[in-house]
Amino acid sequence: MKIRIELPQVQADKLRGVARRLGVRPDDLATAAVLDLLNHEAGDFDSAAQYVLQKNRDLYRRLS
Repeated sequence: MKIRIELPQVQADKLRGVARRLGVRPDDLATAAVLDLLNHEAGDFDSAAQYVLQKNRDLYRRLS
């Protein structure tokens, strides 16, 4: 999938600078950042959901 994004000049310059420092292309760095966000976000949601479900189980057990 290809996605086109527009960045303000300041952020575009930062992206180019970080990519240059890491020795990668700016589009590869942006792809890696998006993938990292998606992977971490899913894990955070799963952890939060498991916590809430466990708390509900504990509460229902005490109430019964």
